[in-house]
This record gives sequence, C-alpha cells and structure tokens, in this order.
Amino acid sequence: MTTFDEATASAVADAVDQFPAKLSGGRVVFGFDGFVDQVREVVADRRDPETHDRLDELAGFSERVAASVEADSSLSFEWIQRGTRTGGHTCHLGRAFGKWGFDPVLVGMYGDPLLDPFDREFADYELHTLGEPGYTDAVEFDDGKLLLIENGDSMELDWDRLCDRVGRETLATRLDGARLFGAGYWAETPNLPDLLSGLRDLWPELTDPPETVVVDPGDVRKLDPGRLRAGREALGELDDVARVVLTANRAETDVLADTYGERVGSDRDATGDAEVVFDALDASLVVCHGLEESVVVSETGTHRVSVPVVDDPELTTSSGDHFNAGLALALVEGMEPATAAAVGNAVAGCFVRTGVAPSLADVRSFLEEYEAKF
Repeated sequence: MTTFDEATASAVADAVDQFPAKLSGGRVVFGFDGFVDQVREVVADRRDPETHDRLDELAGFSERVAASVEADSSLSFEWIQRGTRTGGHTCHLGRAFGKWGFDPVLVGMYGDPLLDPFDREFADYELHTLGEPGYTDAVEFDDGKLLLIENGDSMELDWDRLCDRVGRETLATRLDGARLFGAGYWAETPNLPDLLSGLRDLWPELTDPPETVVVDPGDVRKLDPGRLRAGREALGELDDVARVVLTANRAETDVLADTYGERVGSDRDATGDAEVVFDALDASLVVCHGLEESVVVSETGTHRVSVPVVDDPELTTSSGDHFNAGLALALVEGMEPATAAAVGNAVAGCFVRTGVAPSLADVRSFLEEYEAKF
C-alpha cells in the first residue's frame, strides 16, 4: 500500500508551484515506431450471449495457465475487443503533446503507403513513415497487462535506412529548433543504438538542437544481455551533446540493473535498481516508473514519488508512455527531476482513470488533489 509520505508531499507541492500557467510550446520530434493496438479483455465466465464476467487479474490468468500445464491439457480463452487505436512511443507521446499545444513531428512506422488509422488521427501532424507498423493485442487486467506483439519494419531499421527514407537533411531540419526528441522502443528497434550514434554525429550540425532526449527502452527482456551492454555506449555519447533521459518501468529497470550491475538478493527495490543503472550509464537522468512509485536518479541525487493507486482503472495499456509524456513535458518546461516525476505520475494517473490523454487543466487538478487520492 503506497503512502503520501514526506518526499512525495514535497515533490507534489513543488510541482504545483512550478507547473506553468501557460506552456512554451514549439516543435517536438518522436521516433521511430508505430503500432495499431487492439485493446482486449478476457472473459472469466460467460453467463449468456450478452453478459459475461471479466477476468480482471493477470494473476488469475497466470493461475489458469499454470493449472492447464499441470493437468497436461490445452487451454482456450474467450476475449473481447474493446477498441482499436494507434499506439507506440511516437503515437502516444505525439498525441499528448499535440493536445498540449505543441507541434509534434512523428517519424515512424505508419504504413507504406500511409495507413488510414494514422492518417485519420494525425492528419494535422507532420508524419514521416518509415515502413509497416507493428500490431499489438493488448489484454487489459487490473493488475497489469499482457501484450501480444507482431513487430513491423522497426526490427530492420538502422541509421542508413532512416536516412534513405526520410533524408539526413530533413532530419536535421526538423530537429533543429525542436524542444524535445523522444526515441522508443529499443526492444522493438534493436538497432536503436545505431540510430542514436547517427544522431550524435548530426547534433553538431544543428544550430539549435533539442536540449532533452528521452529514450524508452521498452520491454528489454526481449534483448540479449550482450546487445544491451554493447548499446549503452551510444547513450553516453549522445549525452555529451544533450540531456539524455532513460525512462523504464519497474520490470525493465530490473533487467537493466541485472545486465549492467551487481544487483542480487530478494531485497531489491526500484531505488536501488535505478541507481545501479544510473551508475552504469552516462545518462543525465535515469527514471524508473511503476504502479506504486516513481524514482528519478541524477547527479543531484535520488528522488522517489509515490503513486496513488486506482482500484478500477479504465485503461492501463500505454500508462508508461503517458508517464513519459508528463515527465518530458515537465523537463521541457524547466522543472526539477522530482517535480517532473510528480507530473509524470499525474499524467499517467489521469490516463488510467479515464482512458484518454489528459488536458493541462486535468493534470493541474490531479496535482492539486494528489494527497486525497491515497
């Protein structure tokens, strides 16, 4: 059970004070993925053709699978589609920043030619498509989610292909003067370190490059440790010319800590794992966000901010992306690391309760009522 402790109270109070009355706006650039998400729920019991009980816990799903394995039996689930939407790092963060009055430029996998779902939703945005999107069946539970992913062309994307499809000059033009660049996910774009190295070479040619680069590794359990270790150098090199922020969820941070450090034992926590990753990487900030707390580690120290848990979330798929949107927004607006984590929690908190990206008024209201939500 999370509590509204002193550290959380301080971070939230500072976030309320620092949250701008009016955002500075400007261009923001996101790459390099793109997904079509089909949001689903699993039927626990079918009462009749019109009514059913939802299987609401991932743990319950796991127990049914385990029981079937133990019985040496096959298993079937009925699932229901609740909706279809565009997804991935570029779409979720682009959607949020567009709602907040920024000018998003999305560079990712949106179809070749551009597919209707992306064309319809982002008709007012600048899109550069690199190939075919991935497809995700996102199964929602109250205590987590199961993502079944069919990867698109992001698996083959590298710097040469990016330049062939978009053009190095176009990349430079769109990045020059941008407030923020976001990249995700390493798990679905294995050559992301090569892309970051190419950007590092491009950065000195820009008159006004983005000061902040947010990198979301995604579910790095899919990547072998050798690839993870080999790729961390690219993060450090890019951090020489920009403020690189690595942001991962609790499970992803755990994997990175195992890969880069010496975390062992049963008493591991988010703070310790995030500090191990920070010590191993040449990044300006390492952020671990989870269901109960968010942790930010930087040269100024470690800050943790508790999360007010909701018992009946409307939607959890992409809650991490919405946390990242809030985190990035706060950093772009000049807020401190701890307050940025509080804003990230607020944006994610609004989203899981409503299923839509929040307005600025919603975020501000959530921060002002933060304590009451515990």
